[in-house]
Amino acid sequence: MRIVLAGTSHWHADMHLDAAHAAGAEIIGVWDEDEAHAKGFAARNSLSAIAAFEGVLAAAADLILLMGHPSTVPAGARSVIEADIPLMLEKPAASSTASLIQLRDLAHQRKAFVSVPLPNRFGPAVIAFERLRGEGRAGQLAHGHFRVVNGPPERYAADGVGWVVDPAIGGGGALRNLGIHGVDAALSLASGELRLKSVSVGNRIHRSPVEDYALLVLEDEAGALFTVEAGCTYASMRPGGDFEWRIVSANATLIDSGDKAICATLDDAAFVDLPVELPATRYRLCMRDTFERLQRKAAPAISIDDYVAAMSLIDAAYQKAGR
Repeated sequence: MRIVLAGTSHWHADMHLDAAHAAGAEIIGVWDEDEAHAKGFAARNSLSAIAAFEGVLAAAADLILLMGHPSTVPAGARSVIEADIPLMLEKPAASSTASLIQLRDLAHQRKAFVSVPLPNRFGPAVIAFERLRGEGRAGQLAHGHFRVVNGPPERYAADGVGWVVDPAIGGGGALRNLGIHGVDAALSLASGELRLKSVSVGNRIHRSPVEDYALLVLEDEAGALFTVEAGCTYASMRPGGDFEWRIVSANATLIDSGDKAICATLDDAAFVDLPVELPATRYRLCMRDTFERLQRKAAPAISIDDYVAAMSLIDAAYQKAGR
């Protein structure tokens, strides 16, 4: 598969480069709004830089991975969709849900392939739970807890993307940027519609324009409870931060701590360690799955519809919190 990485100044660019290599892709070019950045990225990685976005569209790629500033990504995404080129759309893809909905509607109209990399869908606890559910062994889902707490907001400035904590550009803080992974997890596991029971949002530590911590409590139509915890309050810049995906059903407890994952089941009294893929390298699994689906002309595992659903629920949380 031939791929173009468009938006090398995004803080996930190196992760996607690693993922493309791991999936066996041929990286046929890289691009960025800052041409000098693209050239530097290309030189460091022995790749070819593309000077203009028109060159991205003309590169004969099987997939364009688009990432960048939310004010310009929508126009680029629209161009890719209208060119009928499969798209992997990194977040944040827009400053508002309304702008993202316009892209979703265009994607539906064009019957476009638009994948969104929310890689914790491929984490060991989620995969093991879905396998148990497919075997009819999971039992009734009881609750889930999804926590992503990373280092302080200064890490975005260090990565050259300080705009992430500007609410007019990034559209929110820890909940919008990090909590979206947990919200997506809850939406993917829920039975029917999710109801927002309570929300707490604050910026007690860093006093930035956006929240540095948020906690949501959600309930699905079957009564399963989900909590989503997101923050920039981890007291270290160390990658990984404080991470946990916990899924509990009548027959199973699954816990993914990032560098360790376990599954306990009542029906066979088993307690096993699950194969681990670190959160930072789960993009490899996401990329590989995307290529496989493209090759068999299947829909993406995580679509722009999923992205809109998560963004909309986060909008509702901000509104409930008075933000």
